Amino acid sequence: MNKLLIVTSALSSFLAVTVNAAPLTDLPEQIGTCVFTHVKSVETRLQEAGGQPIPDSGSAINFVNGGYQVSYNQIPEVDSSQVGDRVMMCLAFVPANCPAGDDRGKIYTTTNFRTGRSWTLPDSEHDCGGA
Repeated sequence: MNKLLIVTSALSSFLAVTVNAAPLTDLPEQIGTCVFTHVKSVETRLQEAGGQPIPDSGSAINFVNGGYQVSYNQIPEVDSSQVGDRVMMCLAFVPANCPAGDDRGKIYTTTNFRTGRSWTLPDSEHDCGGA
């Protein structure tokens, strides 16, 4: 019984620290840091003028915290995500020598807790200073 109490107490403490570690509205700012958020929308990379998705144009995903990831390829891990899924986004890469005000090209590794799947994608189709 004591082991169960210790494990339950430790898990409760971990969850409290984890939940309070980063608000759902922030993006990680340092490489190796992570935040929790939820999926806002799952889309294709390209859409027609009327908002209709263009099949096989790549995957795109938006998050409640303002995060975004995109790929020219269809990414099954992204495509299987659903609105409202809880995810953890970790900053994996920040480009160097970017022009002032151009913060594109950050790469995030995201894990979807519902599916148990992860992916690593940039926040833009182009790096900073690119097209």
